[in-house]
Formats: sequence, structure tokens, C-alpha cells
Amino acid sequence: MYRPRARRHGCLAGLAAAALAVTAAAAPHAAGAPAHGKDPRLQRIVRSLTLREKIAQLFVLQVHGTSADTTDPAAVAANRRLYGVDNAAQVIARYRPGGFLYYSADPANVEGPRQLAAFSNGIQRAAMAQRVPIPATIATDQEGGIVARVPPPATQSPGAMALAAGRRPGDAETLARITGRELRALGVNQDYAPDADVNADPANPVIGVRSFGSDPALVARMVTAQIDGYRAGGVTPTVKHFPGHGDTTTDSHTGVPRIGHTREEWERLDLPPFRAAIARGADAIMTAHIVVPALDPSGDPATLSRPILTGILRDRLRYRGVIVTDALDMRGVRDAYGDERIPVLALKAGADVLLKPPADATGTGVFARQLAAVAAAVRDGELTERRIDESLYRILELKERRGLFRDPYADESRIDGTVGAPAHLAAAQRAAGRTTTLVKNDARLLPLRPGTRDVLVTGWGATATGTLAAEIGRRGAATTVLETGLAPARARIGQAVAAARHSDLVVAVTNRAWDVQDERPHNGPGQMNLVKALIATGRPVVVIAARDPYDIAWFPEAATYLATYSATAEALRSAAAVLFGELRPRGRLPVSVPARDDPATTLYPFGHGLGYGR
Repeated sequence: MYRPRARRHGCLAGLAAAALAVTAAAAPHAAGAPAHGKDPRLQRIVRSLTLREKIAQLFVLQVHGTSADTTDPAAVAANRRLYGVDNAAQVIARYRPGGFLYYSADPANVEGPRQLAAFSNGIQRAAMAQRVPIPATIATDQEGGIVARVPPPATQSPGAMALAAGRRPGDAETLARITGRELRALGVNQDYAPDADVNADPANPVIGVRSFGSDPALVARMVTAQIDGYRAGGVTPTVKHFPGHGDTTTDSHTGVPRIGHTREEWERLDLPPFRAAIARGADAIMTAHIVVPALDPSGDPATLSRPILTGILRDRLRYRGVIVTDALDMRGVRDAYGDERIPVLALKAGADVLLKPPADATGTGVFARQLAAVAAAVRDGELTERRIDESLYRILELKERRGLFRDPYADESRIDGTVGAPAHLAAAQRAAGRTTTLVKNDARLLPLRPGTRDVLVTGWGATATGTLAAEIGRRGAATTVLETGLAPARARIGQAVAAARHSDLVVAVTNRAWDVQDERPHNGPGQMNLVKALIATGRPVVVIAARDPYDIAWFPEAATYLATYSATAEALRSAAAVLFGELRPRGRLPVSVPARDDPATTLYPFGHGLGYGR
């Protein structure tokens, strides 16, 4: 077992001494005396780095593999295409990036708690072995709900919209603190959460249930609670996506969203959660690849907009923390400029951290070219070295504040007692139990009466339908599972209808049944057709929306409708308990549900939620 305290490269005094030892050699690259009020130890580190090293420290990269020194052929081949070297340790030795971002798939960095902690420690050992030892940022997206890069046995928190349905900021804080503790036990020191977007558009394809809802005040309360929780858990929260990604029908991964809010609408709808986060002392804010003409008429996405990042975020809102770009491989930031220009423009706009450089059309990574482009911009006077130093200092200051200079390592001896601890799992289940929302109970079907014997569980998701069937079966019913997918074809719907006719009850699970727009990959009308066909059998049907609560607009004739906001095991267990009356449905809609063909008509308002007997 690796014991991190055997090596104290993380000691701030030792790091400063190492920086001092090389300051003379690096003197030609220094950008002047330390600014007044700044930590001289961190300033010496800045001056100890070459220009190329300083620029590299601004980047957070993705690598392939499940260890810092992987020799897996597929991972090595992918890393060579991206960086010209085999693995994370070699990336550090060649480039000295500021950090790494873990993914659960493509690339798959996560196998299990011990593996992930060892991976993190391997990265930190490589970082601390360099000429000037600087601990690495190790980040991931562990929002909870539908975005969770670290799977079980790690505790799975309800997602943002689910927590908002529970209306308990204390739950949001508790689950963020638990998530932070578990991530830190795995060596992860920054979480790209919470989401401060106000989901004003039900057709939003990229935010949706990742948002706490459509009410700015509610979003602000939940965001600030999670900021407190993540920091108490030992990780850096990252509030996203400034200036607000909640009112768009375009996914910034695949296109360039355009937000049509006026300046007044933006200040009323999008700004309040970010203003509250800044007042709470937010450590990091992530940008959005969105065009907001009311804030910057140039047509540049916010990530590249000086009027937005510097003019509004820095100057007007007085934000002094780290600004992180959203991933630079997303189409929302790549459409207007070449990949080499993007980091230069992001730095000119006011960003500090450059996240996840892309590969070009041939699959070759552009990180080295981006490094060279930023260095050339400094040499040509488009950027100054002092500007690079400002961002680097903010990043180092954040690492110090998070304790990484003292000890950047994961204590592998504490993993089993922390990750997925029984008390953590119980807290997640209690919180999930307060989120299930009974939207409709017109037939007074719920709670289910004794004697319900044959139950068909059908609809989206093998895991979701299987988990629900197991929970229903545990309560004495005989269950049949018929999973139909996101876009069930007519034949599969026919099979579900035939099975329904022989059942006492049908439970139909949906996932974004509303997503039937033709201009992008979609679920199609199959889920809507499935639910309508099941209702037409005359059998009692309970519809459970396992993601967005808006699905009811596509089959308003459904008499019984629950919203869980995600398909985690905790959410589905709570839904089953609500079905049988063991748990009172306490969730209230954090958004309004509009009519399908008339968005101006509200079917179910913000705050709606039923108890039994209504």
C-alpha cells in the first residue's frame, strides 16, 4: 500500500524552497515583482517556471487508462494520438499540465475506489517529482443524478432537480459534503458542480434535471448550500455554466446555443444564482459556450467573451476566484475559430483554466499546438506574461486553500470506511425519499391496495425497470419485466400491450418522452405511443418519469403520474415505497410543466405536488 506521508513533497515550505532554488535559472521568464498582498511563496513558484510551464499549468487534460503509468495497448495508443506519450505520468514529465479530468467512459478512467485512489496518487507522485513540484488538480463531474462519473459503491446523490423537489437546502448541503468526502478519499480534489443554471426552457437538451429548477431564488438557495457542502467535504466546488445555460434548445456539445434574453431578463432569471454563489465565496466558476447578444453583441460564445468574463464576471460582480472554461472539445466553442486560437481568446476574455483540449479531425490531439499558440501570443504581444501569471497565481492559491500543497495524496487506508459508507448511503436514501413527486392521482390508484398480484413493469431502461420490478416483487407482487427502450417500435409496443392485458397493474417508466424534435437525435414518439396504448387496454397504469418531469404533457390522459427526476437505485426505491403507501410523496415540482402544443398554458405549476387522497 502506498503511504502518502512517507514523502512530503506536498509541504508548502518545501515547495517554496524548491521554487527558490530554481528562480535564478528561470529569471529570464519572470514577469516582475509580486503584486502587493499576494503570498510571496506562491509568487516565487510562479517566477520559477518557464513560460511554457506556466501555460501548461493552466490546462486540465483528459487521459486514457486507469493508472498513471498504464501500459494498456488501447490506452497507450489513444494517449499517443493526443499527446505523443504513453500515459499520464509521461504527459506530466513532458508538458507539466495543471491537472487531469476523470471520465467514467470514453475514456474510461474509473474501475473502482482503490484503483481510482491509486491512479490519483500516481498522478500526484509524478507531479511532485518535477523540477518545481506543484500538486495536480484532479477533477470530475459528480453532480449526482444523471451525471455521476464515479459509480457505486460510491454514494449516489439525488440530482439537482430532485433535491430541489425536496425543498431542503440541508439535504443539498449534506449530500454535497458526502460527495466531497468520498471524492477526496479517491484523490479527486475538484468537482465540476453544482449547476447554477435556471432551467427556463422545458426543451433544454443539455441541462434539464441537472438544474435545481426554474425559480432563480430556489436555485440560488440550493447552489449556495452545495457550495458549503463540497468545501466542507474537502473538494473545490465549481459553479456552472456562467452566464446561464438554462434557456436553450441547442446542446453546446453539438452546436452553438443562442440565448435570446434581454439584459433585464438575464438579470432577473439567470444572474441570481451566480450572484449568490459569488457572495458565498465561490472558489471556481465554469463558463458556458453560449452566445448571449444582450451581454455581448459580437456573437462570441461567453467562454471567449471579454465583455462577459471580464466586464461582467470580474469587474461588475467583483468575482476574484478561478474561471474554468467548459470543455474546449465542444462544438459550442469550436465553430467560429480554429483550435489553436481558442485558448488564446479564452485567456484574453478572462478565463484561467483551459479544460480538455480536443483532437482534430484526424484524431490527433491539439494540446501541443495550443501550448505553442499561447506562447506565440505572448511573444507577439497579444497576451502578456503578466496575464498568464495572474491566472497561474489564482490556480496555485486555490490549490493551497484546498490543502494540496500540504498533502495532495489519497489515504488509501481510509477508502473502505469512507466511500459508500453505510451512513452516507442512508443519508442519500433519506434525501431521495423526500423528492418523489406525485403529480397526478386522478384515479386514486395510489397507494396501491392490498391484493395487487400481477404487475407488468415496462418502458425505458433495463436497470430502471428491473430495479422497480425487484422492489415491487419484494412487497409480494408477481412481476413481469418488458423493457422497451427510448424509442419503442410498433412491434415492441404490441408486446407490451399483450402483456398488460394479463396484468392487474402496469407500471410504465419514461425518460424524456417529450424529446421528439427532428433536428437532432431524439427518442421519437415511441414512448408517447407506448403509454397511450397501455392506457387504452383499460388496465390501471402508473407512469413514472425517471428523468424530466415534463413527460406528462405528451400523454395527459394518464391518470397516475410520478416524477423521480433520475433513475438511481435510491430514486426508484423511493418511488416503489410511494406506490405502496410506505412513504408519503413529499416532492413538489421545481419547474412548471407546460402543455405540449401550447407552452403558454401550464398543466402543472411550479410547486405542485399531491399527497394521497387528493
